[in-house]
Amino acid sequence: MILKIALISVAVAPLLACTATGTDIPEKGVTPGKTCKADDLQVLVGEQANANTGQVALKRSGAKTLRWIPPNSAVTMDYRQDRLNISYNEDMAITKVNCG
Repeated sequence: MILKIALISVAVAPLLACTATGTDIPEKGVTPGKTCKADDLQVLVGEQANANTGQVALKRSGAKTLRWIPPNSAVTMDYRQDRLNISYNEDMAITKVNCG
């Protein structure tokens, strides 16, 4: 029994040495200094969805990435604090602006 415990301890020790304990590693889906804020971007609803609008929205939101969501599209439900989502309809008009 003691031999088994000793063998398990020897096998697990290297794995524990690799475990991060500090706060310097960001959470999944979080980019340090790049948190999306879309409250002020609701004025874009109804505007034309194009590269210029996307660039302006991305800059104003503070997000790292922009995800365009075309009509009738499936998207992943993962939440990313640093991502701006812009949904648009068949007429290329923006219908929704949110973070995640």
